[in-house]
Amino acid sequence: MEAIWSLVWVYSIKIVVAIAIFVIGRKVAKFAINMLVKVMEKAKVDITLVKFLDNVLNAVALVAIVLAALSQLGIETTSFVAILGAAGLAVGLAFKDSLSNVGSGIMIILFRPFKVGDFVETAGEAGQVEEISIFHTIMKTVDNKVIIIPNSKITSDNIVNFTGEDTRRCDFVFGVSYSDDIKLVKETLKEIIAQDSRVIKEPEPLVAVSNLNNSSVDFTVRAWVKTDDYWNFRFDTIEKVKLTFDEKGISIPFPQMDVYYRQKD
Repeated sequence: MEAIWSLVWVYSIKIVVAIAIFVIGRKVAKFAINMLVKVMEKAKVDITLVKFLDNVLNAVALVAIVLAALSQLGIETTSFVAILGAAGLAVGLAFKDSLSNVGSGIMIILFRPFKVGDFVETAGEAGQVEEISIFHTIMKTVDNKVIIIPNSKITSDNIVNFTGEDTRRCDFVFGVSYSDDIKLVKETLKEIIAQDSRVIKEPEPLVAVSNLNNSSVDFTVRAWVKTDDYWNFRFDTIEKVKLTFDEKGISIPFPQMDVYYRQKD
């Protein structure tokens, strides 16, 4: 009986300590994770990444606390750790593509090459970013198609962010005939650009002869506008140039070739 009571007493103490380790460990882990979450929220880390890290850290902390409690009871945990390691390796190999997407999603959220609302071109697709998650990014094209792209494809490809800056430079090339007065053409293009209120004064717009082609004299026009005005400005300017050229008798030539015919005696 004394031996039995001694064992009961010893294991009772171990059980109490194990329970204490589990309860206190959970509270300490929860407190530490909550503090980390608050720090990330103050640092304005994306909420998707915050929630993901919160879940991962809670799961890791729970496993560590359970192993510590079992070890206090005298249960050999080495085999459990080996099993968990083997299981983790198997899961990692089975879900390597998904884990690659997770890592890429974390990189996108942390480094912010684009944000929700930006118009980007990546992975062979172009559209407005609707949602950025851990596994994939959702974009909507200009013709209202929804595209879901795995994050690993985005980080392994070039990313062109068309709306990442507040301003954009709009470039045009207009060709006129060799018989036209290039000074008149230059002044006309300058007037068209100057009359548009959407053009930003600094940097100053550029109008210059850029090339002497086979069938035309090419003028390059460069003007800076707000990103939101880019496409409307571009379409309006092309239309305005054509109408103004017609009014002033400035011709826009098409490709042509002079053929000389010589008759044999």
